[in-house]
Amino acid sequence: MKTPSVYAGHPAVRFFEGEKWLVITGLLGFLLAGICAIWVMLYGGVVEPKGDVSKAFSFNAALGLFLLSTAAIVPFSAMKTRSRAFFRWSYIALALYSYGAETMQNFRGVDPRFVKNGTPFDVAVGSIFTFVALLLVLFYVLFAASFFRRKAYLQSPELVVGIRYAMIAIMLSFTAGVWISFNQGRFVGLQGNIIWLHGLGFHALQAVPFVAWLSTRKRHLSLGYKRLIHVSGIAYLLGLVAVGWQTFLGHAILEWSVLPLLATCCFLIAFMPAVILLRQKDISQKTRHAFGIRS
Repeated sequence: MKTPSVYAGHPAVRFFEGEKWLVITGLLGFLLAGICAIWVMLYGGVVEPKGDVSKAFSFNAALGLFLLSTAAIVPFSAMKTRSRAFFRWSYIALALYSYGAETMQNFRGVDPRFVKNGTPFDVAVGSIFTFVALLLVLFYVLFAASFFRRKAYLQSPELVVGIRYAMIAIMLSFTAGVWISFNQGRFVGLQGNIIWLHGLGFHALQAVPFVAWLSTRKRHLSLGYKRLIHVSGIAYLLGLVAVGWQTFLGHAILEWSVLPLLATCCFLIAFMPAVILLRQKDISQKTRHAFGIRS
């Protein structure tokens, strides 16, 4: 699947191009998640004293999806060969450790993030896990910066605009992850749960670039579709801000109040451009048929 450049001298780029090993590492996350899911169905999630295999399931699936989504957009970063290879292999190594620590420790009955009264081995695994998490953030910040360079934009303008919004959303997710670490847990106040902000931010990596990709497919119909990328990206970011503020106040995001309703409206607006773009083909075909125009 190619995304052509509108500028001469910039060849078409394929999604996932050159990222076989990053893709395989992402698929490994789904395999581990599947193993955890089978265990949970057979024996339940809780493993005394502090383990929870259901958490390992969600972590492995989420990290796997994140790696696959990242592998899809790496070719559009316009990074140099060495920089791209450094990012790829560093992220694979860090992801493999994260898979292992999260899965192994939960099966052993240990919370891999917040070790209390654990053995020296458990403390070491948890300390390294914290350091690995910080490196995952640092390397991704450097990776995200590549999409804000002119070279990446000229290669695939619409798609890179969408990716830029996704990168800002991911930075909010990373901030939420740091918040969880300093808070020593995901819960804030009476009902606030930071994990919502942490998870929703990462899903921007699928949502907004998808709208941008659709806009490149419809470029021949209208030049105004680029505005839909901005609508989707801005609305998604505003939705995250509303979720974050509601969480900061210590309230649940599923309650009936102004901020959760505002977040819901923002996310609906963020997905509307995708609906519009997906329907445009049918509408244009009906229009051509009505006027007797052949494709």
